[in-house]
Amino acid sequence: MKKIIVIPVLLLLIACGNKEPKQMQLQGEAFGTTYSIQYYSNDNFNAERGLDSVFYAVNKSVSTYLPNSDISKINQGDSMIVVDAIFKEVFNISEEVYKKTNGYFDPTVGVLRNAYGFGDVKPLQEIDSTSLDSLLNYVGFQKVKLKADGTISKKFQQIYFDFNAVAKGYGIDCIGRYLDANGITNYLIELGGEILVKGKNLQKQQPWLVGVEAVDSELAHRSFEATVKLLNVGMASSGNYRKYRIDSITGQKYVHTLNPLTGSAEKSNVTSATVIASTCALADAYATSFMALGLEKSTVLLAELSGVEAYLTYVDSTEQPQVFISDGFRRLLKK
Repeated sequence: MKKIIVIPVLLLLIACGNKEPKQMQLQGEAFGTTYSIQYYSNDNFNAERGLDSVFYAVNKSVSTYLPNSDISKINQGDSMIVVDAIFKEVFNISEEVYKKTNGYFDPTVGVLRNAYGFGDVKPLQEIDSTSLDSLLNYVGFQKVKLKADGTISKKFQQIYFDFNAVAKGYGIDCIGRYLDANGITNYLIELGGEILVKGKNLQKQQPWLVGVEAVDSELAHRSFEATVKLLNVGMASSGNYRKYRIDSITGQKYVHTLNPLTGSAEKSNVTSATVIASTCALADAYATSFMALGLEKSTVLLAELSGVEAYLTYVDSTEQPQVFISDGFRRLLKK
């Protein structure tokens, strides 16, 4: 009798052990944009249940668009705020990229973003050399410090943190950590065009395939210049082809990528940057950096960086569009 009972139980266990992972898909809105998540799960885990907690935690810490977030309170002059682990990590990532780019990536550029009309306050009516010199007093990551007690010190009260060039990528990394913690080992997260992948596409039994968007791509009908194979990395893009503002009075065109060293809101010769790195936060930060650095400085930096690859579009001396692809990025291109 025992044998008759045991055999079906063993068969049941074997059948359960061989259960095929189910492909799941989620879509929604977060961080002022849309997201799409694909993942594979062996059980009934529903990733949607915990996503709101992830979004809330990141926004509460580093969103300049929420007046009661920690970053907003610090920007308003509150020096007693003890920042959380999210703020600390974003601060430390920013400091790392700030140093490696020699100041071309700088989250204290917030006063300039606001002045040019890319922030959350009204822009200055006129931006001249005098006003720029004044604003630049409040720019420079060396002028801020994360203290041992968890508070932030600023050399000038007017210094305005803006982590937007790294926070979205960091938020995507947080979603990835949430999936990791729940045993999900194969996923693709896309949020606002930025991507984090782990494992592979089990349905196709291959690395995740993603596109590099064309510079002339339209929002309603996006087109892609290339396709890359990604495995356990983040990818982010930055470009001035959509993100710019034209002053209604002067007609001056200002691009969203600013030079923190000069205060300029004029284009470099790099028109778009797509970066692959170990995390989406780093990819996000370096994509913004390369836009400000320009082609020559970007290629020099890429040669020095480990684990960072880039696909850069630029215009040459005759204003003709060109493409630079780092060796590591080229090896990931789908042929």
